[in-house]
Amino acid sequence: MQENVRLNRVYGKVIPILGDAKDVIEKRLCHVADRVLMPLPEKAFEYLPYALLTLKKAGGWIHYYDFEHAKKNENPIEKVKLKVAEKLGSLGTAFEIPYGSVVRTTGPNWYQIVLDIKTKF
Repeated sequence: MQENVRLNRVYGKVIPILGDAKDVIEKRLCHVADRVLMPLPEKAFEYLPYALLTLKKAGGWIHYYDFEHAKKNENPIEKVKLKVAEKLGSLGTAFEIPYGSVVRTTGPNWYQIVLDIKTKF
């Protein structure tokens, strides 16, 4: 990331913050963002509470990626929506999921899914 800042000549405009997102968010990034991007599907569900912590107190958007297995009679988007809804509900978060889509297939009956989640606190 630091190399990209140098190559793109955006030093001073883009400030890389290096470290585990859990630690960095708790120490430096609580309630500062309107939108959180979660581009790592392998860890997105685990880090969902930290994405909420990063959003401003008025709420905001989470751009969420996940992998899901679905049989032929199952909808992988709905499976991810349900999983995320259960997690957000357990955290006491008001939300809506106005958008979900299959990004790509990653194997037999495996899908990469993206959701846009609108939160309100």
